[in-house]
Amino acid sequence: MDLEIWKDSIALNRKSYDLADQISNAKSYRFAEQLRAASLSISNNIAEGAGSFSDKDFANFLNIARRSVFETANLVFIAYQ
Repeated sequence: MDLEIWKDSIALNRKSYDLADQISNAKSYRFAEQLRAASLSISNNIAEGAGSFSDKDFANFLNIARRSVFETANLVFIAYQ
């Protein structure tokens, strides 16, 4: 919880959830759920990685979190098209 990147990911998650709530009608329900899951995955993987016993393990979780950032960015981009 002391990592700045984790704090940033929590802020991003809040914004993503707000956007998902705005587009969460019956037609876009699955899209909104995917956005929520992708953004939540960022902070979850940072937190899980922070509990690793090796730098290699931590780096792996950060890599997964980074990929979730790209997924979240893509979903936000599509939402505003």
